[in-house]
Amino acid sequence: MFSSPAFAQTAAASTGAAAFMQFVPLVAIFAIFYFLMIRPQQKRAKDHRAMLDAVKKGDEVVTGGGIVGKVTRVQDSELEIEVAPTVKLRVVKGTLMEVRAKTMPAAANDAKN
Repeated sequence: MFSSPAFAQTAAASTGAAAFMQFVPLVAIFAIFYFLMIRPQQKRAKDHRAMLDAVKKGDEVVTGGGIVGKVTRVQDSELEIEVAPTVKLRVVKGTLMEVRAKTMPAAANDAKN
Protein backbone atom coordinates (compact mmCIF):
# COMPACT_ATOMS: atom_id res chain seq x y z
CA MET A 1 0.00 0.00 0.00
CA PHE A 2 2.71 2.51 0.94
CA SER A 3 5.40 0.93 -1.14
CA SER A 4 6.12 2.01 -4.65
CA PRO A 5 7.57 -0.18 -7.31
CA ALA A 6 11.31 0.12 -7.69
CA PHE A 7 12.50 0.95 -11.11
CA ALA A 8 15.96 -0.13 -12.14
CA GLN A 9 18.08 2.60 -13.56
CA THR A 10 20.23 1.86 -16.46
CA ALA A 11 23.91 2.22 -15.77
CA ALA A 12 25.06 4.81 -18.25
CA ALA A 13 28.56 4.50 -19.48
CA SER A 14 30.71 7.04 -17.68
CA THR A 15 31.82 9.61 -20.17
CA GLY A 16 35.04 11.59 -20.07
CA ALA A 17 33.15 14.81 -19.32
CA ALA A 18 31.43 13.29 -16.30
CA ALA A 19 34.71 11.98 -14.91
CA PHE A 20 36.33 15.36 -15.48
CA MET A 21 33.52 17.15 -13.66
CA GLN A 22 34.21 15.04 -10.57
CA PHE A 23 37.78 16.38 -10.38
CA VAL A 24 36.95 20.04 -10.96
CA PRO A 25 36.09 20.72 -7.27
CA LEU A 26 39.33 19.07 -6.14
CA VAL A 27 41.39 21.17 -8.54
CA ALA A 28 39.54 24.30 -7.44
CA ILE A 29 40.21 23.55 -3.75
CA PHE A 30 43.92 22.98 -4.46
CA ALA A 31 44.11 26.27 -6.40
CA ILE A 32 42.46 28.15 -3.54
CA PHE A 33 44.85 26.62 -0.99
CA TYR A 34 47.83 27.43 -3.20
CA PHE A 35 46.97 31.10 -3.68
CA LEU A 36 45.71 31.76 -0.14
CA MET A 37 48.14 29.68 1.96
CA ILE A 38 51.11 28.14 0.18
CA ARG A 39 52.21 31.03 -2.04
CA PRO A 40 52.15 33.74 0.69
CA GLN A 41 54.09 31.43 3.03
CA GLN A 42 56.74 30.84 0.38
CA LYS A 43 57.02 34.60 -0.17
CA ARG A 44 57.48 35.22 3.57
CA ALA A 45 60.15 32.51 3.75
CA LYS A 46 61.98 34.01 0.76
CA ASP A 47 61.88 37.49 2.33
CA HIS A 48 63.16 36.09 5.65
CA ARG A 49 66.08 34.33 3.92
CA ALA A 50 66.94 37.56 2.08
CA MET A 51 66.83 39.47 5.39
CA LEU A 52 69.16 36.93 7.03
CA ASP A 53 71.61 37.10 4.14
CA ALA A 54 71.69 40.91 4.33
CA VAL A 55 72.54 41.13 8.06
CA LYS A 56 75.82 42.92 8.59
CA LYS A 57 77.91 44.31 11.41
CA GLY A 58 76.29 47.30 13.09
CA ASP A 59 72.66 46.30 12.39
CA GLU A 60 70.18 46.32 15.25
CA VAL A 61 68.34 43.00 15.38
CA VAL A 62 65.55 41.32 17.34
CA THR A 63 65.74 37.59 18.05
CA GLY A 64 62.83 35.20 18.30
CA GLY A 65 63.10 35.37 22.08
CA GLY A 66 62.72 39.14 22.05
CA ILE A 67 66.35 40.05 22.68
CA VAL A 68 67.34 43.33 21.04
CA GLY A 69 70.97 44.04 20.30
CA LYS A 70 73.56 45.27 17.85
CA VAL A 71 75.44 42.85 15.61
CA THR A 72 79.17 42.89 16.33
CA ARG A 73 80.28 39.87 14.28
CA VAL A 74 78.73 37.84 11.47
CA GLN A 75 79.72 34.23 10.76
CA ASP A 76 78.18 31.69 8.41
CA SER A 77 75.31 30.56 10.60
CA GLU A 78 75.88 32.54 13.81
CA LEU A 79 75.92 36.14 14.94
CA GLU A 80 77.45 37.85 17.91
CA ILE A 81 75.05 40.39 19.36
CA GLU A 82 75.94 43.05 21.89
CA VAL A 83 72.97 43.58 24.21
CA ALA A 84 74.78 45.76 26.77
CA PRO A 85 78.20 47.46 26.81
CA THR A 86 79.98 44.38 28.16
CA VAL A 87 77.48 41.63 27.32
CA LYS A 88 77.72 39.74 24.02
CA LEU A 89 75.58 36.80 22.96
CA ARG A 90 76.11 34.25 20.22
CA VAL A 91 72.86 33.43 18.45
CA VAL A 92 71.93 31.31 15.46
CA LYS A 93 71.20 33.46 12.44
CA GLY A 94 67.91 31.67 11.73
CA THR A 95 66.41 32.84 15.04
CA LEU A 96 66.36 36.48 13.96
CA MET A 97 62.88 37.87 13.57
CA GLU A 98 63.61 41.42 12.53
CA VAL A 99 66.43 43.66 11.42
CA ARG A 100 65.60 47.16 12.53
CA ALA A 101 66.54 50.07 10.36
CA LYS A 102 69.40 52.17 11.55
CA THR A 103 68.12 55.52 12.70
CA MET A 104 70.62 58.29 12.92
CA PRO A 105 70.14 60.49 15.98
CA ALA A 106 69.12 64.03 15.20
CA ALA A 107 71.79 66.61 15.69
CA ALA A 108 71.24 68.96 18.61
CA ASN A 109 71.51 72.04 16.40
CA ASP A 110 68.82 70.73 14.02
CA ALA A 111 65.99 71.18 16.53
CA LYS A 112 62.93 72.79 14.95
CA ASN A 113 61.45 75.77 16.76
